[in-house]
Amino acid sequence: MLGRVLWVGLLAGLAAGLATAVLQHVTTTPLILVAETYETATPHQHGAVPGHGSVGDVLAGRALPEGSVRVAHNHGTPAATATDASAAPAEAGEGWKPEDGWQRTAVTALATILTSIGWALVLIAGMLIAGDRITVRSAVGWGAAAFAATGLATGLGLAPELPGSAAGDLVARQVWWIGAAAASAAGLYGLLRLHSIGARIGSLILIAIPHLVGAPHPAKYESTVPAELAAHFAASSLALTAAMWMLIACAVGMIWERSAHRA
Repeated sequence: MLGRVLWVGLLAGLAAGLATAVLQHVTTTPLILVAETYETATPHQHGAVPGHGSVGDVLAGRALPEGSVRVAHNHGTPAATATDASAAPAEAGEGWKPEDGWQRTAVTALATILTSIGWALVLIAGMLIAGDRITVRSAVGWGAAAFAATGLATGLGLAPELPGSAAGDLVARQVWWIGAAAASAAGLYGLLRLHSIGARIGSLILIAIPHLVGAPHPAKYESTVPAELAAHFAASSLALTAAMWMLIACAVGMIWERSAHRA
């Protein structure tokens, strides 16, 4: 059984991760690259940015800050990799970073694939522990709940962020994100599987606790990128996270059923 779990998780995560990486390359990655041009622009260039068109114009290359290049990554902020698929906040860091071009694309895709494999294994483990039969239909239901826990609930407190956005302490945000995702997952399970009124009320309270505590935010909100671009990125990231979970769920269900027929 363990071998089957690992094999299905690996194949499903690989397939879903590759598909998600392609979607990521044409949705959130271009927004990150454009945001980096604003992050590296001079104060004079920032002052000229507001009159340069919509997000669509920016992505089409018609509205970049004056004097900037399309891919500007000569600073300490690494490109978001798996951060784009799970919709967690990006953070500046020091040290090695992939070069722009094929190297950066490959590293981003690899991180997305590894993330998808990990989530596929979590999905399979959760369904087996709950005693559910793994089919495409049941896996899609679990995938939808997983998106609600790891995408919607966490995004309510910590929205996906572009480079150049102000952010709170990294460790504090990571702790809050994990706690919110775990509490939301447990709360959703209680709401859907437990039948007593007390258990359901407790599940609702559990879901609400991380938001009552509050996510860690910076003392002052500021950003070098236009609000329209940031909003487009947040929406795209959530849509990409939903797509990732649906791809994982469908792949897990199909591969598990095929492996059962061959056994």
